[in-house]
Amino acid sequence: MTEQYVLGLQEIDETQVAVVGGKGAQLGGLSRIDGISVPGGFCVTTGAFRRVMAEVPSTDELLDRLSRADPDDRGTIRTLSAHIRRAVEETAVPDDLAVAITRAVSGLGEDVACAVRSSATAEDLPTASFAGQQDTYLNVVGPEAILRHVSRCWASLFTERAVIYRQRNGIDHRTVHMAVVVQRMVLPDASGILFTADPVTGNRNVATVDAGFGLGEALVSGLVNPDVYKVRDDEVVARTIAAKQRAVHTLPAGGTREVTVDSQRQEQPALTDAQVVRLVRLGRRIEAHFGRPQDIEWCLVDDGFQIVQSRPITTLFPVPESGDQENHVYVSVGHGQMMTDPMKPLGHSMWRLTAMVPMHEAGGRLFVDVTRRLAAPTSRAGLLDVLGKGDPLIRDALETVLDRDGFVPTLPDAGPGGPPAGGPPAPLETDPAVVTRLIERSERSVAALERDIRTKSGPELFDFLMEAFEEHKRVLSDPLSIQAIMAGMEATWWLNDKLLEWLGEKNAADTLTLSAPGNITSEMGLALLDVADVIRPHPELVTFLQGVEDDGFLDELAKLPGGTEARDAIEAYLDRYGMRCVGEIDITRPRWSERPTTLVPVILDNVRNFEPGAAELRFEQGRQRAQEKEQDVLSRLRALPDGEQKADETKRMIDRVRTFIGYREYPKYGIISRYFIYKQALLNEAGSLAQAGVLACTEDAFYLTFQELRDAVSSRQVDDRLIRERKDAFRSYHALTPPRVLTSEGDALTGAYRRDDVPAGALVGLPVSAGTVEGRARVVLDMADADLEAGDILVTAFTDPSWSPLFVGIAGLVTEVGGLMTHGAVIAREYGLPAVVGVEQATRLIRDGQRIRVHGTDGYVEILP
Repeated sequence: MTEQYVLGLQEIDETQVAVVGGKGAQLGGLSRIDGISVPGGFCVTTGAFRRVMAEVPSTDELLDRLSRADPDDRGTIRTLSAHIRRAVEETAVPDDLAVAITRAVSGLGEDVACAVRSSATAEDLPTASFAGQQDTYLNVVGPEAILRHVSRCWASLFTERAVIYRQRNGIDHRTVHMAVVVQRMVLPDASGILFTADPVTGNRNVATVDAGFGLGEALVSGLVNPDVYKVRDDEVVARTIAAKQRAVHTLPAGGTREVTVDSQRQEQPALTDAQVVRLVRLGRRIEAHFGRPQDIEWCLVDDGFQIVQSRPITTLFPVPESGDQENHVYVSVGHGQMMTDPMKPLGHSMWRLTAMVPMHEAGGRLFVDVTRRLAAPTSRAGLLDVLGKGDPLIRDALETVLDRDGFVPTLPDAGPGGPPAGGPPAPLETDPAVVTRLIERSERSVAALERDIRTKSGPELFDFLMEAFEEHKRVLSDPLSIQAIMAGMEATWWLNDKLLEWLGEKNAADTLTLSAPGNITSEMGLALLDVADVIRPHPELVTFLQGVEDDGFLDELAKLPGGTEARDAIEAYLDRYGMRCVGEIDITRPRWSERPTTLVPVILDNVRNFEPGAAELRFEQGRQRAQEKEQDVLSRLRALPDGEQKADETKRMIDRVRTFIGYREYPKYGIISRYFIYKQALLNEAGSLAQAGVLACTEDAFYLTFQELRDAVSSRQVDDRLIRERKDAFRSYHALTPPRVLTSEGDALTGAYRRDDVPAGALVGLPVSAGTVEGRARVVLDMADADLEAGDILVTAFTDPSWSPLFVGIAGLVTEVGGLMTHGAVIAREYGLPAVVGVEQATRLIRDGQRIRVHGTDGYVEILP
């Protein structure tokens, strides 16, 4: 059957991206929507492009060289891409293809002016718009000129900007093909862009219209400021009318030119309010057809709207599906768990199955719906208090939502139900045996899980895991465990509040908690110093580790002098802590036991930066500083009125905080210990599916939810297309910044610090560990890339417990995400590191190597000259 190289728009729909590219598929879909006018036209298919590219000399060699080029090597990319473009433009269009295009042009009308528009297969997709990466030519007149511009569109697949965009998004140049859309040119009175959701706030109920006179090129190129209208519920709720001094019009012989707008028209609106509302209604119809918010290019011709493009708005953070039309307010889980990266489907489905509260997924992140708790005054106050203590930005974002009239309904508080059965829990004694007992309980439960899961496989394994998740939640919700966690946190708050009131001292608890006993996360960092002590005396081991790239290095290590002891020390560390990793709440992330090379740079930093015995010395120095601080505080309190009573109360709270604050870290360790056991069992099942050819590879199981994987194990079938779609979506989620608070209307709120007590130009955050330190900023986004010297200040997006081995070698900490009681803050206090967290865009605003000053007591960071 002869391949069709030309298709009319009416023959196309949005499923045919591979044939007509993203723009062509969208236009075909648009042309099928009732009530939507699209200028007539056709597509030159990707088959035509492939046929022409096969004739271009040296294509394979040039594409190979282009693929190997570094995205930052602009000179090489510029030279290679220009060479390819020139070769494509100089390749003659085959006769039969030229005839087909010319015939299609004639069908649009005699001597018709056309727009010739690139339409790549990786363009205008739900996960990546690629807007502006390829070329469009307006007002092209005559078949010869149109053929010439079709070739230019093919060549524009290799513009420098398009090549760099693909390389940075991990897209192979060979997998992208170019179609070309040819449409009858429209000569509009006005044109512009319609966003069916507010592109700034994300609100899906507010549409934004940008409008100007003449062709839309004037707006796109930035030649003029547009009129801007905001529309909600068929009403223009805001408008800004700009002085539109310039416009772009067509020339009779082809091409376009800039013209000056008559001075009397410049400040007239390009559209009436009635036209704006009518346009938005058309936009809502288009949005409903494509199933997501759209960025729509429109033209006004004789009071009728022509739609010339529609693409998804890919920058909006997705809204969790609620299944109803009610208002909802969601709080980010990742900001509390110190992991704001997207999670793969198996990861977020497992976290939901083992969490204590219902969660909703959006953009690969998890959110908790807090609407009902915000609706009742008492629960609202409690929620704002707890969240505000942890992260003031979340509280501020929630208060912003509450300030909107009627968005969160007001419900009565629950009626008095009387005390719970059995009365309130008995007050928890300040007794280290409580913590010992809790840890023993958790260890027994994990050991039982590890023992019992060994005999389970196939569907029986998934039945067993569902029961194991119930035990998981039972351990997490143990009332005694929760009491112990709260005892440490409440004692910390009490000490900070009272010692500020009585002694005028900020964050006194930070010093009083130094080297608190029983903190599994701080012990993990110190234990890696002990591993470095084993390696340090052997230069051959250090040299070997500096060249390690393969995760199987431990066996090779044992062949060197001192290597057996080094291997044993690393393996003992992995036995204790190997279930941890960066982003550990996502079960699909590689654990240290699976990828031990992750630890090698940290071990080498410890070898270089520390003396033997540093772990014990650091812990003892912290303990002594805390003891000295305790004596100092108690002595000063006794000199006050009612001093003995104040000192006695404070001493009880110091004992309490040191007894319980370390346990704050243990439940997470227990969770992640269980996760590693679950993961190993699930990987065995995924490996069997891969061996049987059901999955392409074991890791493809990560793109299935727990239930989907369970079904696959039972049916021995998997939808390959679903896995491909999930992989594309997951890649796209990395470009999205998750908000702290998200509404069902799509408003993405990050919150703000309402403070005026910081120097001009300083970066504001939350003070979580007292002290001031000045040093070199090391901006580290991946723990495996850390290269730290003594005195460096770590600047990163977030730190979960896996980052704590880095904390022993730094002088201070700055993160974009965090709260007073999140893991990084707790460990920073234990190690005595001045720390400021919740600093918006810290990793962008602070450059690697800059000198900065961290004010851990007052909560801000200064960038020094």
